Amino acid sequence: MTDKNPKLEVPTEMREFAERSIDQARKAMDGFVSAAMKAMDTFEGSTSTAGTSMKDMRHKTFSYAEQNLTAAFDHAQKLVKAKDPSEAMKLQAEFMQSQFAMMQKQMAEFGEVAKAGMTDAQKTMAEASKTMTENVTAATKAATDAAQPKK
Repeated sequence: MTDKNPKLEVPTEMREFAERSIDQARKAMDGFVSAAMKAMDTFEGSTSTAGTSMKDMRHKTFSYAEQNLTAAFDHAQKLVKAKDPSEAMKLQAEFMQSQFAMMQKQMAEFGEVAKAGMTDAQKTMAEASKTMTENVTAATKAATDAAQPKK
């Protein structure tokens, strides 16, 4: 009788090499993300309403990227330790489900930040429009008063 599910044996040395490679890649990405966040903080300037909204969105984007990278590295480490292809497939299915759920959550949060930013921007534009209208009205009145002959 032949075994329909042959065992796939990964040599210990290969497994250890893969684990070290994943650890090194994780450290490199952590350093890159950290450096990118420091650079972003250095170049952020204005704290105006629109600037604050964009800053929030940039921070969320980096946070999501970091979460997703961490999940991918954790998944890779689990895959390296899988005993057979069926366990690897199970891990892959679980990873895909968790990533899909995480993506939905991240997009909902990102949408909330974007909506808040648009609401703030709309409010700022309405205030600016009102101020401009008041200034134009005052200037028009002053010009009209100045053009009228003095009695």
